[in-house]
Amino acid sequence: MSNKVVIAHLYPREMNIYGDAGNLLTLLKRLEWRGYEAEIRTVEIGQPFDFSGVDIIFGGGGQDRGQLIVGEDLLERGDAIRKAAADGVPMLLVCGLYQLFGRAFITSEGQELPGLGIFRATTEGAKQRMIGNIVVESPFGRLVGFENHSGATLLEPEQMPLGKVVKGYGNDPKSKHEGAITNNVIGTYLHGPILPKNPVLADHLLLTALQRRDKQAKLVALDDKLELAAARTAANRPQ
Repeated sequence: MSNKVVIAHLYPREMNIYGDAGNLLTLLKRLEWRGYEAEIRTVEIGQPFDFSGVDIIFGGGGQDRGQLIVGEDLLERGDAIRKAAADGVPMLLVCGLYQLFGRAFITSEGQELPGLGIFRATTEGAKQRMIGNIVVESPFGRLVGFENHSGATLLEPEQMPLGKVVKGYGNDPKSKHEGAITNNVIGTYLHGPILPKNPVLADHLLLTALQRRDKQAKLVALDDKLELAAARTAANRPQ
């Protein structure tokens, strides 16, 4: 079995704000510290890409303009990405790409961008800006981060959220839902970036990827005192 973990990074030039690239760095270092090799393969507009050899897929956030730029290209890759999702490939999508993995994103000007439909959710641009520190209770424990979005994402009744908002807004101002989970695909509004301060979630993605190859795979425990201290500090900040 190869010791290399391959991570696909969706549209790094167009969809990478609020420190989202730090999520990749977290995955790389947590693999390196355990003796694994990691390779990042970037998915660029108009360039061919084979998702069949990918272990993890990551995509960050961007402005509405960024979503308009990548939306058509993403749809063209839809069948391959939906197959990867059905096959259990772990994915983390933040903000803008989280929205495009739903059924549709409707901009504040009324333009509708069709999504991949992996999440049973629709996002609409709103006048209210949802910004600030956020704390979420999730299957991975307490998650902390920073949100900054005007899109309100409404989950359909059968769509599982990532968690329940304790502080902040999450998907929208009313539901107290944050993010979404379908199979091993996770969508979220948590920037910050999310993974450095939430090592349990980072390790969930890594272990899921490794156990797709070897069901007996395990991760050596790391000393996460600094990461957890950063999470406590972030959780205690005002919204």
